Amino acid sequence: MKADYSVTYTHLFDKAWPIILANASVPLLGFVDTAVIGNFGVTEDLGAIAFGALIFSFIYWGFGFLRMGTTGFAAQARGSGNEKEVRAVLGRALLLAAVLGSLLIIAQIPIQLAAFALLEGSPNVETVAQSYFSIRIWGAPATLATFALMGLLIGLGNSKQLLFLQLFLNGLNIILDLLFAGYLGLGAIGIALGTVLAELTTVIVAGILIVTNLIKSKKSDESFWTKKSIFNRAAIFKTISSNFNIMIRTLLLVFSFAYFTNQSAQFGDITLAANHILLQLVSFAAFFLDGFAFVAEALVGKTIGEKFKAGFDDSVAKTSVLAGITAIILALVIIIFGELMISALTDIQAIREEASNSLILIAIYILLSVAAFQLDGIFIGASFTAQMRDAAIISLLVFLFACWILVPSYQIEGLWWAMIVYVIARAGALLIFYPSLRRSLNS
Repeated sequence: MKADYSVTYTHLFDKAWPIILANASVPLLGFVDTAVIGNFGVTEDLGAIAFGALIFSFIYWGFGFLRMGTTGFAAQARGSGNEKEVRAVLGRALLLAAVLGSLLIIAQIPIQLAAFALLEGSPNVETVAQSYFSIRIWGAPATLATFALMGLLIGLGNSKQLLFLQLFLNGLNIILDLLFAGYLGLGAIGIALGTVLAELTTVIVAGILIVTNLIKSKKSDESFWTKKSIFNRAAIFKTISSNFNIMIRTLLLVFSFAYFTNQSAQFGDITLAANHILLQLVSFAAFFLDGFAFVAEALVGKTIGEKFKAGFDDSVAKTSVLAGITAIILALVIIIFGELMISALTDIQAIREEASNSLILIAIYILLSVAAFQLDGIFIGASFTAQMRDAAIISLLVFLFACWILVPSYQIEGLWWAMIVYVIARAGALLIFYPSLRRSLNS
């Protein structure tokens, strides 16, 4: 075992809790946006925020590979002791973010037309939402660059700096929302303006913080970035290939949840609303499970870079133990306090009753989802993205087959059992490729 290798449960928890808090701060921003508009805006503003948030969530979710791809490559470069490549990974990710963000701005009119063709709102809501979109889209390069910067922090294990930047972004956004939408009364347009300014400011602060840290590991006679290192043909091809695979995997995941929501709607508005509430509980659990998965990404990437199998096995085992314990606790929380949580999210009795009927299934889903979360983290850290893509295809087919078999006979209960089958299939499909991932440490 390598002399400098040491990972304890205390160390892992110390790395995980800042990520958990950083994740949890994201929905807080949405809550504040809603509260500001709810108190200072009009009905059209609230509807516009809902439409705008949906559009940008879908757009940016598709570019999540900028975070995940950067994490794996940075962790592996740090593990191999190649600090020059760590900086090059960041340079390539930022360049890609700038290009993609600029393309989103250039293509904003067709994106806007397509998005609003699919959404159905009143003319007043759509008019305000279009204004919101036209302002918010200008923050795209900064948002995508922030994905890359935060991916680097996760890959290097700097979770406390990640927490600082996430709190800075959301805190500044809240302040600017209160200023523009509240004090100045600009409504949804003020929310969009505040978000863009917060994103631009955060990418500058994050860039300064990260570059300052990376300079410390740079040799005095080295340039921070060189054209040769950033535009390395093999590295660029590997980056694009990896990111494309992650994008396909992510879109398939988004499709599965969209399909679940669409199937829920077939059972009526009450069931649709109840399942939306239950998905919020699933998202709540994801804050915690993602924390350990992100830590696994960094540790796995580092040990892959070191070609250190003992460290890899130890990192996988210990992060999985902590994640498993957390999943058990979360499942128990859902069983014991689930009805109280549902009551806090809605006061409509029919929706409360419908959601409460599925709480046991939600607890089972959360308990079993830990394997998929952990394996996602392991494969991202190892940059085994083609396997992630293939596993996503396999598990989606299993999910659709499960829906076909279970939903007609068992209705909404069958739909949730299909989701449970899906999350098991996600883990099972990745496990097929796990032995080849582990063998790669010998190559």
